Amino acid sequence: MQLSTLYKNYKEHYKALIYLGLPIIIGQIGIIILGFADTFMIGHYGTNELAAASFVNSVFSLVIIFSTGFSYGLTPVVGGYYGNREFLPAGLALRCSLVANTLMAVAVTSIMTVLYFYAHKLGQPEELLPLIRPYYLTLLISLIFVSLFNAFKQFTDGITDTKTAMWILISGNLLNVIGNYILINGKLGFPELGLLGAGISTLTSRILMVVAFVVVFLRSRRFIRYKIGFFRLTWSNQLFRKLNALGLPVGLQMGMETASFSLSGIMIGWLGTVALASHQIMCTLAQLSFMVYYGMGAAVAVRVSNFEGQSDRVNVRRSAYAGFHLLIALVMLLGGIVFLLRHQVGAWFTTNEEVSAMVALLAIPMFIYQFGDALQINFANALRGISDVKPMMVIAFIAYFIISLPAGYFFGFVMGWGALGVWMAFPFGLTSAGIMLYLRFSYKTKL
Repeated sequence: MQLSTLYKNYKEHYKALIYLGLPIIIGQIGIIILGFADTFMIGHYGTNELAAASFVNSVFSLVIIFSTGFSYGLTPVVGGYYGNREFLPAGLALRCSLVANTLMAVAVTSIMTVLYFYAHKLGQPEELLPLIRPYYLTLLISLIFVSLFNAFKQFTDGITDTKTAMWILISGNLLNVIGNYILINGKLGFPELGLLGAGISTLTSRILMVVAFVVVFLRSRRFIRYKIGFFRLTWSNQLFRKLNALGLPVGLQMGMETASFSLSGIMIGWLGTVALASHQIMCTLAQLSFMVYYGMGAAVAVRVSNFEGQSDRVNVRRSAYAGFHLLIALVMLLGGIVFLLRHQVGAWFTTNEEVSAMVALLAIPMFIYQFGDALQINFANALRGISDVKPMMVIAFIAYFIISLPAGYFFGFVMGWGALGVWMAFPFGLTSAGIMLYLRFSYKTKL
């Protein structure tokens, strides 16, 4: 197909995806800025604090990503209703989603509470435990607010209102950065709390973001037609079950992907504080690309679900492929920048030269896996848009638990490559997942 013909076929999809995806990406970049600010402030406060944050964030990223994936079950439901102009059921779907996400948050909080009492048995350096425990507790309390925010965000994204969540995310993250500065270093008369201060700031911002979403939903006129369904329609067990049936496989798929990073973080902890601090910096950099890619992927899910609600398979496919074209362009931009600056980025976060040198080394496998990451993000979201989510669990298990984690242990410890070896496994896992998800989508949407 010639480039001119390709552009003609996909031009409208490119425009629509950029319009939907850009506010999501901006909101995601706000999260990234927060991650950079956290790592920057904690890293300059102390290397031990940075290593402790790395361990706790690795563990919590798993459950937060799982909870976020679980909330994604709402997107194809609301997107389908919106595509058919059924506004009242969309409001009821939000109510069901809030209940489902609250129950899921209670479950994961209970699991993480049990894990808290066994933190000392996970092989982390002994000197980090007094820093790990209080920081862990603040993030534990915040989990329910993460789930409630996710439910509201997926609702507004599903009705193509991606700007509301963007502004709330930007505002909340700005408050978090200010809170970090005050509480980590003890400014404006507050005590110097170090890593605990970062945790308190994160908890406070997550609470305020949920409050902001509730106020906007209740008071804004543009949500009136959805509020009628939210408050007046009879509770639907069928819709509640559907949201759980869609959300759980997506949550498990995303959770298993994140587990490959979280469990790798635990393995890297066996290598010492320098390796763990380097891993934290690299995870912060990796989140930059992941969150931007997932912003565009979320737009793909919304666009695909709208056309799926109209039974328009031609545009279902074109939306997905247009999203992949845009993601490859983002890979070349973001991945290339990090790779070219790999010898400088470590010094942005720490003055420790050993950590900076290891960061430069780990940037190589990070760049390699970007292409596989874009592939799996795009087609996971395309499958989510057509509500074909159950096979995603099997694909994720194969890619991340059968391929990635064993490869990381083999390269890192059997071959003796250390942290570089653990990171070299990620291209294998992400690329294999992307290929399998693409093949599944192509099969399910063939004309």
